[in-house]
Amino acid sequence: MTDALIITGDARVVLADLPAESVDCVIADPPYGETSLTWDRWPDGWPTAVLRVLKPTGSMWVFGSLRMFLRHRDEFDGWAHRQEIVWEKHNGSNAAADRFRRVHELVVQYVRADQPASQVYTKPVFSLDSTARTVRRKQRPAHWGEIGAHHYVSEDGGPRLMRSVIYCRSEHGRAIHPTQKPVDLVGLLIEHSCPPSGTVLSPFGGSGTDAIAAQRAGCRSILVETDPFYVAAAERRLAGVTLGLPLGAA
Repeated sequence: MTDALIITGDARVVLADLPAESVDCVIADPPYGETSLTWDRWPDGWPTAVLRVLKPTGSMWVFGSLRMFLRHRDEFDGWAHRQEIVWEKHNGSNAAADRFRRVHELVVQYVRADQPASQVYTKPVFSLDSTARTVRRKQRPAHWGEIGAHHYVSEDGGPRLMRSVIYCRSEHGRAIHPTQKPVDLVGLLIEHSCPPSGTVLSPFGGSGTDAIAAQRAGCRSILVETDPFYVAAAERRLAGVTLGLPLGAA
């Protein structure tokens, strides 16, 4: 069994039926509205619909580009910016010769503007990539007299607070959904922002990545997705995780 509820429909409609202040964390990957693809259309009003169901202690992470956030900044009325991270990918999304190759996306954390930041649930997340360092005591010149042999002491690197620039390979070449995000990256956001056994809301559920990450973190999840094809894909992926199969086998 899985603690994931998958609902087919438009989040703006579906969320109106959820209890107010009922979810602990939101992971949102809306259409950025930056291409001519038919599915890439920003759904007006979705941040307001999400705000109603978020607990005062909760927060929302939104994937997007700087252009997207600037273009739709008025949509986040009632929200307060808390922080942002930069997701560095291994591949670029354009090859225009007149600009830098774009190999990143922003993930911005918002909280309710009507609540003090001190009430928001936060768990510090640490990485284990701190570089080991060597402490060296220099040897005195011989004419200064004997002071013993010099030495080198190796000090192992330990945990350090996760940095705001996070490298994580994209799902290019293995994704089901065209904008599918890495489970490990979403897992970090959930670990940081959702209490144990809390509920994660994914208003743009896609192929179920957010639910998989939530399940791994011991949390419940609610996914809302408009396309029945991706709803079925999410169900298959979650079934594979429940059975302990590799994601690709689900």
